Amino acid sequence: MAALYSCADYTLKDQNKTEKQYYSSNGFALIYEDDFYLQKIINKKIKNDEIRVMHNYLKRNTHIKIINPQNSKVVEAKIHKRANYPKIFNIVISKKIALILELDIDNPFVEIIEVKKNKTFIAKKTNTFEEERNVAETVTVDDIQMDDLSKVEYKSKNKSNKKNNFILVISDFYYEASANKLMKELKNKTKLNNILVKKINDKKYRLFVGPFKNFKALKTSYISLNKLGFEDLNVYKE
Repeated sequence: MAALYSCADYTLKDQNKTEKQYYSSNGFALIYEDDFYLQKIINKKIKNDEIRVMHNYLKRNTHIKIINPQNSKVVEAKIHKRANYPKIFNIVISKKIALILELDIDNPFVEIIEVKKNKTFIAKKTNTFEEERNVAETVTVDDIQMDDLSKVEYKSKNKSNKKNNFILVISDFYYEASANKLMKELKNKTKLNNILVKKINDKKYRLFVGPFKNFKALKTSYISLNKLGFEDLNVYKE
């Protein structure tokens, strides 16, 4: 079972100074739609036909690389605005960036790495492409059926027959009774029937939701729990 929201630090080396670590993360990108702003899912706007990025942590003008790990395509950009959006996503990007990276719209998984000018970036080898370049080769990606928060009118071209199951981990408990009590309360408040308790060992009982066979279903459950105050839910792929 692999964590989708694991964060790994990358090192930027300066010959004359001690090593310092900068922000990096892996997760799903929210591809911007004006409807998201109108529905108050996000609190700021960007232009979809430009290279635009919003983040809930990094400051404006922070220089980052956005990588599609499926094909190693990279877009370099600066944070355009700080914004609030569901924590199930780790960045908001314009449609133009999604097209350049050739993201699977059903599974817009990206790596984000903060970089600094005049530094030597040390990370895995990637291929950087011109912003307007059209790439013809096909890329095999996971078959994850996803609808965005409002209906996006373009779909992924490249899919495989591979399926994935996802789970949302709410919390781990020392006592099984405590996990079961919260499970019953959440079922009553959210109407989610797939909240379960699993024994990990004699001292750990995991309360989770799932499994989900697609990102759309996971997203809906995440937002339901988020409204009750559960903000830091971990997403895992089984």
